[in-house]
Order: sequence, then structure tokens, then C-alpha cells
Amino acid sequence: MEILEEKKNKNKPYKPVLEDIPDWPVYKLSKNRKEFIDDVAQQSIQRIKALRPQSKQLIDDLEATVYREQNRLKRNRWRVDPKDDPRFWSDVKNELSALTNKSQEEVDRAVDSILEKITHRYASEIAGNFKQTSYKFARSVLKFGFLRLLNGVRIKKFGAFFRSQYTLRDKIQIVGKVKMLRKLARQGTVVMVPTHFSNLDSILIGWVIHSMGLPAFIYGAGLNLFNIKIIAYFMNSLGAYKVDRRKKNLPYLETLKMYSSLAMQRGAHSLFFPGGTRSRSGMIEKQLKLGLLSTAIEAQRALYSQHGEAKKIFVVPVTLNYHCVLEAPELIEDYLQVKGQDRYFPEEDKYGSFQLIRFVFRFFSNPSSISVSIGPGLDVMGNYVDENGNSLDQAGRIVNTKEYFVSNGDITIDRQREDEYTRMLSQRIVTEYHKINRVFSSHLVAFVAFAMWQKKFANLDLFSLLRLPEEDLELDYVEFKQTFKRVRKQIYVMKQEGKINFASHLKGKSDSSIQRGIDNVGVFHLNRPLMKNKKGNIITKDLTLLYYYHNRLVGYDLEQFI
Repeated sequence: MEILEEKKNKNKPYKPVLEDIPDWPVYKLSKNRKEFIDDVAQQSIQRIKALRPQSKQLIDDLEATVYREQNRLKRNRWRVDPKDDPRFWSDVKNELSALTNKSQEEVDRAVDSILEKITHRYASEIAGNFKQTSYKFARSVLKFGFLRLLNGVRIKKFGAFFRSQYTLRDKIQIVGKVKMLRKLARQGTVVMVPTHFSNLDSILIGWVIHSMGLPAFIYGAGLNLFNIKIIAYFMNSLGAYKVDRRKKNLPYLETLKMYSSLAMQRGAHSLFFPGGTRSRSGMIEKQLKLGLLSTAIEAQRALYSQHGEAKKIFVVPVTLNYHCVLEAPELIEDYLQVKGQDRYFPEEDKYGSFQLIRFVFRFFSNPSSISVSIGPGLDVMGNYVDENGNSLDQAGRIVNTKEYFVSNGDITIDRQREDEYTRMLSQRIVTEYHKINRVFSSHLVAFVAFAMWQKKFANLDLFSLLRLPEEDLELDYVEFKQTFKRVRKQIYVMKQEGKINFASHLKGKSDSSIQRGIDNVGVFHLNRPLMKNKKGNIITKDLTLLYYYHNRLVGYDLEQFI
């Protein structure tokens, strides 16, 4: 029903949830940027001192921070790094060295001063700088570029660049709980948590948020992306805050988490990829990073601690579905190197910015599509919520989530309890990823073919299988078709049970669905992972790539139907 509704309304734009940009929480954060940075720094200090209550513990962490920062500057300095970084960290090191001759009272004051300088510097570095005029300009440029590219390559005439016969929603299908998401965005703060497969994800999800009529979300972007000024301009314009993955020290990590938590408390809708990085294996994420995810729970508890009616935080899982991932060869090689260690040797990375531009162009010129599946809203404990934002237990009864944070009648801070809530939430998100995952024909043909070869060579382990010569890899089409139909039938059953979803093109005559899958799986790769030979049988030109695309359907126990 939702897919049919989407088809009916795919060219009808959604009305903005908040019409005026000055009403957007991300705009208000930026307008009061200095005050917000000060709050982040001060609350980060309180958190760090609670984690390191003894003076010696805190000094040890500060010394470790200085050591790591100076080592970073020697080994891995970036253009975007502040020019005064060496002097700043040298001065901090000298201040720490001078503590040895001070009284305990003087030491405490000096340590507080050092910690304040560090956290304020980190908070200033992390903070985004959203501007209304820049946002509008960036949005217009991106929309113009994508639309003209789409129309030009689809119609294949120069003049088509200046017409709008096709829209992005002809190419990118948004399905699932869109109506619910828009309603929840009016009632509380939304935290969107997508799967992460491609470098295209950030661009795609940004367009999806705008397309659904939602205000700009804040999102963490790697600091390395800000090395290029034009990219930094667009990142800042679209709501990004900076995440420096080189920095693993306690003061930085706690400041980063505090930034996320306070932004949510102030109503800023947030986006982060809880997998932490792109899926190297091609599988849907099973283990999520808990750091930023925990900030949603912390923010909800803090909101309940305030006077008046507290807004709720809603977590919305999203799956991004592609026929082809440009970086797949690089990603699967990384995965296999870690998995196989000395049994697998990856090739050098062949993908750069030019290849990404070429990928975008080829994406728009190819009939294959992308879909974005919006999952149901959850509260921060992983309970489903209804369209009015009420949390529901397993029996569908309304529950008061405030009670999850109460001890002896009061809202209390219990880190161990909140860690358990974070694990519960992460498990629910993973479960929802698998439920809302939308199977493409390309996913299914890749899964069936690779699984059939695994069964045929059952005496070989994965790495021995991947080393088989191409001439040993041929599947009889009739046998492949029978297996495809059997697995597809099981997917239909699982759809009825609410365990998975699938694209409409998967249905219909099996020959047509198989051909569509073969035509689209890894469509932009030089060596096609799946194709037919002159006899009409199934072969591969890159079994490792086929393994990557096969992995999209791992975790559903479909192997028993091979």
C-alpha cells in the first residue's frame, strides 16, 4: 500500500514541516553559536571530571592527550588543521610540566584551566556554522546540478540540460513511513540512522531529507572533507559538524558526544551512520557504534529532567538500497584482508574523486534506480511509537518512557543503565534494518549465484573458492532459474511475515526478473560480477565482487533454499 501511494504521489512535493528557515533548530543553534559552544565546553568539563574524579587520573589523561595530538601533527597533519596547533599543544605541554612544583590547590586550578582551554578548542572545532543564505544557495546549486544532469543524459540532448522532463523522484524512490516521519518531526526531535554502503550516501540522504519537506538535519562529517574549501562551504551550509577520527583521546570524544547530546536537547534533528563507516562486506550492519547512539539516550534523560513537558526523541532507521556501489572492489578487499589476514592481499585503491563524478553521471544515465526505505519511529529504548509519538510495549499498550530514567521517584543519572539502553536500541535498529531492507533483483541473483557455487564447491573455504579460475565457474541456467524461483518464493513469505521487503520489479516472470538483476548488479564495474555466456548459462568475471553483492541478503537464513 505504501509503495502504491508513493507511486501515486512521487512527483508531488511534500510541504515543508517548517516553512521559515529561522524557525529551524539548526538555524537557531548557529545563530547562538558562541553561547552553544560555551555550553558544550562547560558540560564536557563536568562529564570528564566525573569520569576522572581524581586529580592524578585527569592529569594522566591530559598528558596522553598532548602526546597524541603532537604525534598527530608530526605524522598526519591536514590542511584544515589550525595553523596554531603546534604552538597550542606545546604550551599545554609546558603548563602540565610546570605542575610538579605547585601545591595541590594550585595544581587543581591549573588543571581546570588547561581542561577548559582544550574542551573549548575542541567544541569550537566541532561546531557547525549553518547560514540561511548559504544553505539556500547550496540547495539550489545541488538541485540544479542533479536535475540538469539527469535530464541531459536521459534525453541525450544538450538542450535537455535546461528542461525538467524528469525529476529526481523518477530515479530515487522514497518508500516506507514517510508520513509518520514528518509527523514525528513536528512533535519532537528526530534522529535518523541510515545504513552506510557508499560515499554517495551523504549526498543521497541530504536530498531525501529536503525532498520530504523536513528542515535541515545536523550531521557529523569527517574533518578531512573540509580540506577542500568548496566542499567545506557546502558542508557548513548543509548543517554539518566536524568529526576528526584521528582524535581518540577522552576530552575530544566526550566533547563530541556532548555536542551531539546538547544539539538534540535543543531540538536539532540529527543524522549519523551508526555503523560508523561504510560496510566493507556489503552486509547490512550487525554491530553498531554505541558512542553517538548513546547521546540520544542521554539527551532524552536530560529533557525529562527539565521542568515542563519534555519533548521526545525519536529514532528512525533507514536503509539505502543500490544496484551498484562504486567502491565495492575497494571495500570488499578491505574486508577480506582483515578476515583472511595473510590469506588475502588487496589491490591498491583505484577510486578517487574523478571516478565518483563518473559514477554519478553513469548512475543518472542508467535505468537502474535507488530506493530509500524509511522505517518506523522508535523511542530511545527501541520501543515502537505510534504517529502521535506514544511509546508502545510489545502488546501495543502505551508506556511512559520517563519511568525508564526514574530511581526512588527521581530522574537519576545511571551510566550503567543507559549503556544497557544503548545496547537495546542498537539491537532494535539492526532488527529494523533487516525488516525494511528492500530486496532488488540484483541482490537476489547475486545471492543465488554465489550460494550455488558455495554449495557446488562445499569442500573449499571462502578464500579457496575466491581463487577458482573463471572457467570452473558456470551455472546451468535452468538450474539457476529453479533455485532463483525457490528463494524468491521464500522472500514473498517473509514479506508477509514482516521480516523483509522487496522492490516491485522483483515480481513477475522469473526470466525477466533474472535478466534485470544480471543487467544491474555491479553495473558500473569494469569486470561484471554476473553475466550470461553464449550458451545462456550464468558466469562471473569477478567472484569477489559477486561475494560483496551476495552479502546483502546474508542474515535471512536463505541458504537452506539453495
